[in-house]
Amino acid sequence: MRLPAGWIARRPTLDDVPAILKVVHAADTFAVGYPDFDAEDVEAALTAPFVDMARDSWLVTDPDGVAVGWTVLANPTGVGRDFVEVYVDPERGADLRAPLLARLLDRVAERAAERGLPALTVRTAVFAPETRWAAELVEAGFTRVKRYIRMARSLADLPAEPAPPAGVAVRPLRAGDETDLRLFHRIFDTAFRDTPDYEPLGFAGWRERIPSYGKVWDEWFVAEVDGEPAGALQSSDQALEHDMGWVSTLSVLPAYRRRGVGAALLRRAFAVYATKGRAAAGLGVDLANPTTPVTLYRSVGLREARWTDMYERTVNATDV
Repeated sequence: MRLPAGWIARRPTLDDVPAILKVVHAADTFAVGYPDFDAEDVEAALTAPFVDMARDSWLVTDPDGVAVGWTVLANPTGVGRDFVEVYVDPERGADLRAPLLARLLDRVAERAAERGLPALTVRTAVFAPETRWAAELVEAGFTRVKRYIRMARSLADLPAEPAPPAGVAVRPLRAGDETDLRLFHRIFDTAFRDTPDYEPLGFAGWRERIPSYGKVWDEWFVAEVDGEPAGALQSSDQALEHDMGWVSTLSVLPAYRRRGVGAALLRRAFAVYATKGRAAAGLGVDLANPTTPVTLYRSVGLREARWTDMYERTVNATDV
């Protein structure tokens, strides 16, 4: 990777987290209008399962030692595709993004070989202002495969929670009950089996990832129809800094769709968010989802706020 005189590309350590965070904040502010990461997020990315910061991440500094670019790979489950993140200071590091991407793709090829695979699929995201990044990805062999939208609604004008449809009941998850956690996971896993790109994760692996969603157990709900499990809603604390309640996943079993279960779960979550004084509620939507959830989300007052495109390419394994 060619760099200007005095610039250095090296492997990061946890001591670099504050410097990396400044780069990420600059990149986020350009892409979405505000900082969307904190120091814990950076540390979590560097220490995540299936990530080796000494092999899967790079940090670029200028002659004064100031960080201007950071990359990291991610694969939360250790199976399926890798994700690449390339953050640069948009004013001083824009020229670094393509060469840093090339470094990461070389590493993806190694990871494929290490897993005994002929190739790996890799993905990365593009936000609306990142037109140069989109062009660089296409130049590097990526294609746009789908669009996500972020939806939100104000809770200031939230109407009183209506009674759910006949036979539908919504209750909080019993967080300390392992049986209830297994039920929640079963609903989630079954409901998402017919959605694009879903990579099943067993209960043990899913259970280990729960702390990453924050301590918002009273914002997780189970829906039942005539006493039978039918749906589940999982919240996370990822938008608390924006005074928002955030729906991480909404799962409705196929046999109970189009019966008001999803709407009842969302309305209960919104009511709890509002009781806690949150200003808004939000969630993300995969437009490739065949269950067409956007119609449901609009029916409970959510509206499109911004979009994110996902780009993808296949990387052949390094010959070994």
